[in-house]
Amino acid sequence: LAILSLVVMSLFLGSCSSPPQTQTGLASWYSVRTNYGRETASGERFRQMAMTAAHKTLPFDTMVKVTNLKNGKSVKVRINDRGPYVEGRIIDLSKGASRRIGMTEDGVVPVKIEILK
Repeated sequence: LAILSLVVMSLFLGSCSSPPQTQTGLASWYSVRTNYGRETASGERFRQMAMTAAHKTLPFDTMVKVTNLKNGKSVKVRINDRGPYVEGRIIDLSKGASRRIGMTEDGVVPVKIEILK
């Protein structure tokens, strides 16, 4: 019985600490001039046309679907950097990813992020 209680408790605590499966907020995209070729927080080089993004807390290599709430377009990206560090923003996309969801002109748009398995 004690072992069963520990298993149930660890499952409960584990589920409490996992990140939410969806988030909504503002997305922005990386400035090409200031970031091209620099090393990301994961150690790889920033490539402006790669389908990558920066997030404050998601583990590196997490795949997420980002949907532009203004037009319904979405893109799958891999988290390989940290940021954004502007209040209210939840993700920074590469220029290539921002083009896929039609946000390059706007610069900042409301999005929904879904963590993919």
